[in-house]
Amino acid sequence: MENYGMPPPSMGNTVTVLSIDGGGIRGLIPGTILVYLESQLQELDGPDARLADYFDVITGTSTGGLIATMLTAPNKENRPLFTANEIVKFYVDNGPSIFHQNTDLFAKVENQFHPAKGPKYDGTFLHKKIKELLKETKISETLTNLVIPTFDIKVLEPVIFTTIDGKKTPLKNALLSDVCIGTSAAPTILPGHHFQTKDPQGNTKTKDYNLIDGGVAANNPTVVAISHITKQIFMKNPDFARITPKDYGKFIVISIGTGNAKQEGTYNAEDSAKWGALEWLYNNGMTPLIDVFFHASSALVDANLSVFFETLNSYENYLRIQTNALKGATASVDNSTQKNLQDLIKVGKDLLKSPVAEVNVATGIYQPADHHETNEEALKKFAKKLSDERKKRMAKITSKL
Repeated sequence: MENYGMPPPSMGNTVTVLSIDGGGIRGLIPGTILVYLESQLQELDGPDARLADYFDVITGTSTGGLIATMLTAPNKENRPLFTANEIVKFYVDNGPSIFHQNTDLFAKVENQFHPAKGPKYDGTFLHKKIKELLKETKISETLTNLVIPTFDIKVLEPVIFTTIDGKKTPLKNALLSDVCIGTSAAPTILPGHHFQTKDPQGNTKTKDYNLIDGGVAANNPTVVAISHITKQIFMKNPDFARITPKDYGKFIVISIGTGNAKQEGTYNAEDSAKWGALEWLYNNGMTPLIDVFFHASSALVDANLSVFFETLNSYENYLRIQTNALKGATASVDNSTQKNLQDLIKVGKDLLKSPVAEVNVATGIYQPADHHETNEEALKKFAKKLSDERKKRMAKITSKL
């Protein structure tokens, strides 16, 4: 594949967006789906094709933020640090160390009765691994526009880190490693992350960040990415010069979830009526309050976007791949046994063969769409759209030379 990278939207007719939800070790599900999408792009454009070459914006929250960063961070050859296949391997190889499964029976009993002693994992291995991979790379250096939601617990405000802001505002130009550690700091699971950025222009300006998982604000970050693009349009960013608010129907959006537990039977009002603060935070190995936050955030975004794209008569440009049928260990965000890792990969592969589903706005439950195609078939069509759009942009650049 020649001429790496994606020319800006100003050279084409659409804006392309890839979005990946949060969900801990369940990141293996979107990882598996992205392997298929990248393979389809390679069939069209050659073995060197990478996902970052086709999307104007790649966004992710928590584990999705880590995946998005792996896809967009540059290696020594200024190509994506990871292929989609290598991301799946990363989770399989490192998941058991990131979420170390304590086999000590007495420790398990103690944690059951004293869950408030600190986060479930200290994050030492994850933080070390992220810093080793990303080194001193900053968010301004990504190969395409990266958008990562986090939440600053000190000021109680969401903080969105983006490549464009990193290039324009030194105090937002954080190390990618700090952004990844911050967005993945799920409450009760991993510790919050503090870091400081400095203005390199020889002055003493600094900014402190006290971050936790971006999922508390946007576990499905698709709307965050679209809002970021809208901001660029109104600020007359030349890269988005050909796009106007009237052109939202020209967006191509692929949004991939990490799955949710099977709808019925997870929790119920009768039981929750008896819970106090502790039970809402930790209940029989589950974290009800966190689960509710993350699930509600993702489902509401998808419902709104489904209506949004239908209203614009461009539903064929929006693909959401998600399942609400996870059972047992696969519904956990941190079960990293080898069996569960392979089961999650299987969930991703089965999801590819499943019919495209759309959220029922009335019930919030995913149901097969009217057009009866599988997610695999839909991704194949989207790969063709992405390839054609990139080729059109490259042709315009070539014609100007």
